[in-house]
Amino acid sequence: MQMEAAGSFAPAQQPQGELRLLTAAEVSEPTFLSGWERLVSRAGEPNPFFEPWYLIPSLRHFDSAGDVRIAAWFHMGRLGGVMPLLRSADYYGRRVPNVRGWLHPNAFGGVPLIAAGHEHAFWCDLLDHFDRHAGRALFAHLPLLPAEGPAHAALEGVLAERSRAHYAAAEETRALLTGGGSAADYLEAAMSAKKRKELRRQHNRLAEEGTLTFERLEGDADLAAWTAEFLALEAAGWKGEAGSALASAPDTAALFTEALAGAAAAGRLERLALRLDGRAIAMLVNFITPPGAFSFKTAFDEAYARFSPGMLLQLENLVLLERPEVEWADSCAAEGHPMIERLWRGGRRMVSRNIAIGGPLKRGLFRLLMAYETRTRSTT
Repeated sequence: MQMEAAGSFAPAQQPQGELRLLTAAEVSEPTFLSGWERLVSRAGEPNPFFEPWYLIPSLRHFDSAGDVRIAAWFHMGRLGGVMPLLRSADYYGRRVPNVRGWLHPNAFGGVPLIAAGHEHAFWCDLLDHFDRHAGRALFAHLPLLPAEGPAHAALEGVLAERSRAHYAAAEETRALLTGGGSAADYLEAAMSAKKRKELRRQHNRLAEEGTLTFERLEGDADLAAWTAEFLALEAAGWKGEAGSALASAPDTAALFTEALAGAAAAGRLERLALRLDGRAIAMLVNFITPPGAFSFKTAFDEAYARFSPGMLLQLENLVLLERPEVEWADSCAAEGHPMIERLWRGGRRMVSRNIAIGGPLKRGLFRLLMAYETRTRSTT
């Protein structure tokens, strides 16, 4: 856990824009949606989980109490930033009041959508807002920020300028697909000749089981049937037995269904499937968000595990490297994932940062929390 110098309290600067806290109903209005969609095209860093087609159904299914507010930042009358926020008394199972960037278990990135070039101004106004309206919150918690992205770089600059106490509460590095050249060249560099030969053998053996085909789809063609097929495939495996499959709960199943439909309508959706005699034995969903992409969900038929159908499908997914508008792809997988890290050799470091807010008293209490967490984590 990274810790920064505590620093001293500095007064707020003159706001560079206007920050409003809006409800789910307000951000769903057509006028706001139009500005939000324009912001997506201007954002310096993509985050599909904060685009309207994903965030609005997320709020509907996982914020039934209506506690989440959307921080909408306007610059010269134009929407320049969007970030969902939640005030909570819970901090990883401990009672410590905070205000945080809101995520749910199926949202894998917390970076705000910010118009390119306005990251510094956005953070200045957001943090000053937290100071003026800290309420009971002891600190701000900003989860899952890409450490090498422009938004995090601007945040670090603002924190340094203001000598604001902060520390990295958690870090993880998840598999990243990046690099120029062809999919074939990447595979040759990423895997040994012995492993590539083994995968070819598995492919050939699987083809002996029936007619083996691969499909890559965009848009909404047969989307409802495809989505239902994915949900059933995932639920038939260990996730279904553990109760953690998307279909295990009505809200996660509905979010998945609505998000895929929304992504297709927004031109963000890519679907891959490996089929044996027409039946899917491995399926994968990508969100295409130039200059990046996100490998959102994957599932495979465990009855064919000896053939590694999930890995065979990932070999087809390497074609992402050949799309001119895609420079990198985030696996959305937990650090240490046993399959994807054998193939995707890059890493995307994600930082969850705690930041002091409020006046001198709160900042003093924050320094105590910072010291406690640092000492606790260093002994575990």
